[in-house]
Amino acid sequence: QVQLVESGGGLVQAGGSLRLSCAASGYTFTINTMSWYRQAPGNQRELVAAITSGGSTIYADSVKGRFTISRGNAKDTVYLQMNSLAPEDTAVYYCNVQTSWGGSHWGQGTQVTVSS
Repeated sequence: QVQLVESGGGLVQAGGSLRLSCAASGYTFTINTMSWYRQAPGNQRELVAAITSGGSTIYADSVKGRFTISRGNAKDTVYLQMNSLAPEDTAVYYCNVQTSWGGSHWGQGTQVTVSS
């Protein structure tokens, strides 16, 4: 199994920046894709960004040019650098990993609040 611990959320003013981190432990050698999702109150959970083991990335249109996803050298940590934050980015952000065994694992979530 894979366990995930997120950190880096908080309260920031519009236009500010935050960096989220997600550290994986356990069977990290099975990890393929690492992703960030978010869920705002009353909304469905949505994909924000994802990065494969080979380094390919995808982003939601709403965050392109503002957010950057990256992985640590050991490939067991994923980061989300969030710049030019806006109130509509307010949500709980979740880390997700997909494994070579077909598993999908979620972190506990970290709150990001952007004030106007």
